[in-house]
Amino acid sequence: MTEVADPLRTLVAPFASAITAAFGPDYAATDPQLRRSQQPQFGDYQANVAMGLARRVGRGPREVAEAIVAALDVGELCERVEVAGPGFINLTMRPEHLAAAVTAVAGDENLGIAPAQEPETVVVDYSAPNVAKEMHVGHLRSTVIGDALVRLLGAVGHRVIRQNHLGDWGTPFGMLIEHLVDVGAQTGGAIPSIGDLDAFYREARTKFEADADFAERARARVVTLQSGDETTLTLWRALVAESERHFQAVYERLGVCLAAGDVRGESFYNPLLDETVEELEGLGLLVVDQGALCAFPPGFVGREGQPLPLIVRKRDGGYGYDATDLAALRFRVRDLAAQHVVYVVDARQSQHFAMVFAVGEQAGWLGDGRRAEHVAFGTVLGPDGRPFKTRAGGTVKLVELLEEAVQRAEAVVAENGRELHADERSAVARAVGIGALKYADLANDRVKDYAFDWDRMLSFDGNTAPYLQYARARICSIFRRAGEEGPGVGAGAVVVEEPTERALALALLSFDGAVQQSAELLQPHRLCTYLFDLATAFTTFYEHCPVLRADSDQQRSSRLALCDLTARVLGRGLELLGIEAPDRM
Repeated sequence: MTEVADPLRTLVAPFASAITAAFGPDYAATDPQLRRSQQPQFGDYQANVAMGLARRVGRGPREVAEAIVAALDVGELCERVEVAGPGFINLTMRPEHLAAAVTAVAGDENLGIAPAQEPETVVVDYSAPNVAKEMHVGHLRSTVIGDALVRLLGAVGHRVIRQNHLGDWGTPFGMLIEHLVDVGAQTGGAIPSIGDLDAFYREARTKFEADADFAERARARVVTLQSGDETTLTLWRALVAESERHFQAVYERLGVCLAAGDVRGESFYNPLLDETVEELEGLGLLVVDQGALCAFPPGFVGREGQPLPLIVRKRDGGYGYDATDLAALRFRVRDLAAQHVVYVVDARQSQHFAMVFAVGEQAGWLGDGRRAEHVAFGTVLGPDGRPFKTRAGGTVKLVELLEEAVQRAEAVVAENGRELHADERSAVARAVGIGALKYADLANDRVKDYAFDWDRMLSFDGNTAPYLQYARARICSIFRRAGEEGPGVGAGAVVVEEPTERALALALLSFDGAVQQSAELLQPHRLCTYLFDLATAFTTFYEHCPVLRADSDQQRSSRLALCDLTARVLGRGLELLGIEAPDRM
């Protein structure tokens, strides 16, 4: 786009000029605090800058607001600018400007999403299942949230590198491989399937805890694995390969971007551990504590006030995940040239990552334009308010959860989409079921726990994926009834006359802001809220403004253009969340 269509962006420069004219160049960078008005009778947009600025300039908020309005040159954009209450600045846009802006967005293949002014290389670490274990409900949030962030960051122009940090190294693999040897697995022989491996892991763990001789052999097997013994490595590679086949099948069913090339497991960093430790030692960041080599980043203390360590090398000379995470951070910044490293990991790891990042800053890996961020999230809860489990109290396998989502959606689609052919109904059920599962997760503020509720997430009412998918499919049906191709044809120029047309136009112009905010704050729920508000605005518009039976050809063409753009924005928004949007439901 040659011009910014979103009024919230368009108004920033005039406000900067007005604030400068009223109070001097020292205040030119003041945030005008522009936002959509919550009450349409007070205008389309509101600027709340006067409240904070009043304290800085030593004048009353209303006086400050009036001074800004007196210097504000927005006559071509706004038909009315008013100061209200203690100092709110209310702005009502000219309908012809809104119409032109919407028409511009409709003609833009990126739907008004502005590219980042300073694109970054962003590494996103997400999903991270463990080899030899089936993925379960605990992996859902990291995978779904991480995938949405990858899409959002890419949409605003950042170069995104996906990283799937598999748990594929360490003591558990000595235990697993030794158990494989005990039960007769040979180099090149058959490895249990992932379902069998899950039970196999439990058997190995039980034996490890109960049999001291086996535990000793398992620890020795770790040494042979780390020293490169070919027989041991061959069995380990087979375990990893079988697990990765399972993970990829889950990712394909879930509809996420992760691929085999995105995998960098813990084993990848094993050759980098010695040099990472040597660098930290050379910087004077490590000390020996009770035989272990530790980092003590400042500001981290235990309950009794004692400094907390990151154990970089154990007293036996081995390395744990603290060292691996430090090596991974170093690699991502130096080798992948990341300016921003994002870790989508549950909130229980918050202190660990804060300490890793603190050591990274001490080492000079972070800072000077490079940063790391922990994208924490809460827990999926069951109806009892406790972590989501099976009825028998076991862990819910992710494959089974996806299967149940599709099965439940099939029943809903069969009831609501009787005109669909069997194959089409099956495809729609997959889109609805998987979409409902993902959206229920993404629509919640990620830092909070949320309760798993099939009835709510599959409902066609409220802030759900089926509601949004149906809203878009409903628009597609308008074009089918009109006998015209669409959506996507970019129908004629828009005219904004009716209040519900205006509300829909304003909602459509807010798409860029919703995407930008979601990407900047790493909060997909903000885009979910926007899409729900857009679908609601469209429903109200459609109830009050006849489209196919409009009063004139110009009005019909304009309303079809609004329908077309709404469908495209809904489809693109759902795509950024990793959710399909069927044309028919």
